[in-house]
Amino acid sequence: MSEETVFYRRLKEELTRNGKTFNQVERELGYPRNSLNNYKNGNEPMGTRLVELSEYFMVSPAYLVGMCNKSNVFSLKDSFKNLNFEQKRELYSICESWVLSELYKNN
Repeated sequence: MSEETVFYRRLKEELTRNGKTFNQVERELGYPRNSLNNYKNGNEPMGTRLVELSEYFMVSPAYLVGMCNKSNVFSLKDSFKNLNFEQKRELYSICESWVLSELYKNN
């Protein structure tokens, strides 16, 4: 039996951290069934899939393949802090419109 790769181990960690299963992520990303579980055999994903998975889990591709140990999880709060006043105002307006549309949709 082969040893798990860093990629597969970190993929499983991200699944657990996000409360997801292999099948859920495969469905949400449009991957064939068992395609993620197949990485257990020592294969690593092609570039496109690596980027898709890193964006899905909001970690860096380098983290997933073991090139660094810091996941660089994107913080929405930190991202908001980096916006200028006009960008914050625009984001607030978008959120407000979305919330109102959701409220009226549910009534």
